[in-house]
Amino acid sequence: MDSKTFNVVVEARLEKTKKTLCLKAEEYARGDRLSNFKQIAALMDVTPEQALMGLVSKHIVALFDFTKDLRAGQEQVYARWDEKIGDVIAYMILLDAMRYNRP
Repeated sequence: MDSKTFNVVVEARLEKTKKTLCLKAEEYARGDRLSNFKQIAALMDVTPEQALMGLVSKHIVALFDFTKDLRAGQEQVYARWDEKIGDVIAYMILLDAMRYNRP
């Protein structure tokens, strides 16, 4: 892939991720953008970070399955890759927010 095409992919992904995070904030935030992870953590007696990692793991597993499909000669449509990749990136930004300015 040439640099120009790669840069288009990067910009498109960043824009999609920003849009998703802003839309989901309206759906999930209850005054604290990370409140759902804190509530899940309390229910499960884990840290908010562990709660987040549990949720993101289903998307990572799906991506592993997609890569296994490739090896088997099966191709998932790009929309499925796009959704899972975007979700993982969004969760990593949320994890970053959890740890921001902490030791």
